Amino acid sequence: MVGFDLGEMDRRDSYQLLTRIVGPRPIAFVSCLDPAGRGNLAPFSYFNLGGLNPPSLVFCATNTRDGRVKDTVRNVETTGEFVVNMVTRAMADRMNQASWSYPPDVDEFDAAGFARAAALRVKPPRVAESPVAIECRLHRIVRHGEGPLASNYVIGEALYVHIAESVLGPVGPDARKLDLIGRLGDDWYVHVAGEALFELPRPTGG
Repeated sequence: MVGFDLGEMDRRDSYQLLTRIVGPRPIAFVSCLDPAGRGNLAPFSYFNLGGLNPPSLVFCATNTRDGRVKDTVRNVETTGEFVVNMVTRAMADRMNQASWSYPPDVDEFDAAGFARAAALRVKPPRVAESPVAIECRLHRIVRHGEGPLASNYVIGEALYVHIAESVLGPVGPDARKLDLIGRLGDDWYVHVAGEALFELPRPTGG
């Protein structure tokens, strides 16, 4: 085994190492509004579910390389609302375009060419092209570290879920129909389809 002491590594090198190891990572395509009502849309691959009492999820937005908090974090902290949109293979190129560091007054819905659809419980719109969207209310932002690449863990309470009929199976969303993508290291992604999918029933005993 080759060892790496993360405390002794350059931040960029540790980023490259860990993002190549921890994957595939689901992508939260987060839509929100700033206090003036202008839209913001950005992807985050540090994303997962939390518990279910109440239903919750979390995504992490690291500070920029010059130490600034990203627009998404500032908007969510101010307004208390956001929507997590899941990303399909057909959305990948435009999702990637939305990851560019646009000025705060630029709405990535327009810049990347996504359509808006109304949410029911929160003000930010959801992405019409996404087969699944989760409306959320901010629970808490947990900050870890400070300065460049420090973490901002955004914990949201999930309020309402939109699911396209086209991806439903007999008992809910069908993994074979969702056509989602996941994030790997460097410029690599994974398409959750075909031979990438396999079933493994839970054990029934020891």
